[in-house]
This record gives sequence, structure tokens and C-alpha cells, in this order.
Amino acid sequence: MPTPEEQMHVIASGTADIVPADDLRKKLAEERPLRVKLGVDPTAPDLHLGHAVPLRKLRQFQDLGHTVVLIIGDFTALIGDPSGRSSTRPALSREQIEENAQTYIDQAYKILDPARTEQRRNSEWLAPLDFAQILRLTSQFTVARILERDDFQSRYREGIGISLHELLYPMAQAYDSVAIEADVELGGTDQLFNLLAGRELMEKQRMSPQVCLTLPLLEGTDGVQKMSKSYGNYIGLTDPADEMFGKVMSIPDTLIVKYYRLCTSLVVDEVDAIEFGLTEGSLHPNATKRRLAREIVALYHSSRAAEEAEAAFDRVFKDHAIPEEVDAVAVTMDDEVHLPALLRKLELVQSNGEGRRMIDQGGVKIDGRPVDPGTYDVCREAVEGKVVQVGKRRFARPTAVRE
Repeated sequence: MPTPEEQMHVIASGTADIVPADDLRKKLAEERPLRVKLGVDPTAPDLHLGHAVPLRKLRQFQDLGHTVVLIIGDFTALIGDPSGRSSTRPALSREQIEENAQTYIDQAYKILDPARTEQRRNSEWLAPLDFAQILRLTSQFTVARILERDDFQSRYREGIGISLHELLYPMAQAYDSVAIEADVELGGTDQLFNLLAGRELMEKQRMSPQVCLTLPLLEGTDGVQKMSKSYGNYIGLTDPADEMFGKVMSIPDTLIVKYYRLCTSLVVDEVDAIEFGLTEGSLHPNATKRRLAREIVALYHSSRAAEEAEAAFDRVFKDHAIPEEVDAVAVTMDDEVHLPALLRKLELVQSNGEGRRMIDQGGVKIDGRPVDPGTYDVCREAVEGKVVQVGKRRFARPTAVRE
């Protein structure tokens, strides 16, 4: 096992805060496998690189010889984590929770080592609690302390309702740490309050308190907003290899090093060398970004898929060629076709309005030829069997089905 300082160097890379760092050094000096906790509420089925950031850090802990405790919050998902939200999260059914949980688990084991992962569900210890036990737990927290959370403060000031069950969420997450005797808990920067609540509860239970490790939120392909499907700036873990490669290539150069640190499996010293090379000019940003795209695609697909995705990217962007294989999509078409509606049916845009905007901005091509702005209606022969392109990476080949 590496020395505590060597381990600290790896663990600190890409992290936002370690609270307190000295406690982590002391735990590492005990030369035993630490129990490193990540709790996830399966509230959404679609995962992206932002969700994978804590999983990559967990894998670093595993490679250093520690044990990961992955807690599926099947019980706390019934409450919904209000962190960073301006309203109460809608409740999910048991069926939705189970479906989302399985999706998360399937994706998590693309990154984590199953041999060093202890998978638990917090319904194991939260569901059996009776009302008397819950009252004893709530006595360990004060309303004033809970309301210190930024999101609760802002909602309270603005007169936006805060449900009582939301106030219990930090307590439930804290009890998870007590139940599994966590040494370290990971979370995003927006999770620090909940992580500290776990540390505080462990101290009150006369346990060795956990260290709180927070990770920065990952900006999406726009380089501004945090990665989110709702912002349309996400790179999905199940995206096709070609699409994943192209999305990584679209990130701003300023995010290259951050993506290397948070989204790849490269060792910290190698990422440090890449950062140095970019800073002093011996590495070119485009070539470095290409390697980044290959590394990420290889993680979720394969090395061969990464090479093929890069070749496809070059055909489209360097050679301005249409991809070799474009899926045929059967859609209803009359003799006259309303092009914005066709783009929506082909799932190249989300609405007719977006389709019109893309046409007017010159972002729509048919067999490589731009569609003139304002051209919304075309004959069926103009599009049937042709490659329809929207933007730089979206392609489809419509085949007609009569209504």
C-alpha cells in the first residue's frame, strides 16, 4: 500500500475540499482498508459523465487498497434530496426507484471494482426504525442547524414551501454513515452540509467521525452550466461511441485538464504532466483533446470503438463527409413534407420551432447540401432516402411510410 502522503496526493487530485484533511491523514496512517461511502438516490435513469465523477474517485480509493460502500438510497429516494433545488422533488414509485437503481448499478460497475465494492440499500436500516427511534435521532439535530443550508435559507426567504420530510433528509443520510461505519464520505460541493451532518451524528454516537470529501460539479459541453440533460450539455454514459467522441471534442479547451482529472482513469502524475505540457506549450490543445476523447470512449465502449469514433469524426469534420452508416428511420410522409416536423419525427430536434430555427441558421443539410433559410416545405423526393443532417453530429435517413 502506498504511503499516506502518496495516497493523499492521489486523493486530493481533482477534489474540492477534504474536511478535515488531517483526519484523513491519520486514518490513512492506520494502514488498514478504509470504508469509503457514496450514497446515491436512484431518482433518474439516465447517467452522464457528471454522475461518474464520484465513481472515478471511488475507483482511485479502491486502487489504493480501500473498500467502497455504495449505498443505493432506495429509502431516501422516497424523500428526495432537496440539495440545490428551489422546490420539493416529486415522489417516485417503488417501481421507478428499482428500475433507476438497476440502471445506476449497471453503469457503476463499468468503473468500480466489484471485488472491493460493498453494495447496500439504506432501506436495510432506515425502514425498520420505529417512531421512538426516529424521535431519538431527530433530537440530535436542531431546526436552526438544518435551516443553515443555503437552499433551505433561500426558499424560506422567498416564501417557497419546505416540507417537513425534506428537513429529515440530512438526518437520514447521516444515519447511513452510522449504519455502515464510514471512514470517508464523498459528495458534490452541494452535498457538504449533508456530509458534515453525518460527521456530527457519528461524533454524538461516540464513533470515529467520517472525513467529508467533496468533488467539484462538472461543467457540460457548453463550458458554463453544470452537466445536465435538462441543459442539453451532457455526455451520456450510454451515448454511442461516435456521439460521445464528438461531444468531448466540443468542450472548451479550458476544461481539458479538469475532464482528464475527473473523467478518465489516467494516473494523477500523468495528468499533472499533461497540465504542465498544455501550460508551457509543448502539448497542442486539439491533439490533447483528441486523446481525452479516446480515453473516455474507451472507458465506456472499447479501445477499438474509440479509434473508429475518431475516424468517423475525421470523416465528418476534417473531410466534410457524411458518415458511412446512417440509420434509416421509417416516418410518415405525404407528397409534400413539412421539414421542421420531419426533423422532429427523426428525433434530430425536439420541436418544430427548433427545426425552423436550425433551418434559418443554416444548420440543416440534405445529402451534404445546406437547406436555404426559410425553406420549410419540400417534396417527398427531396428527402426520402437522403441523409438529413442537423448541426454537426446528428444524422438520419428517412424512409417514407404513407399515412
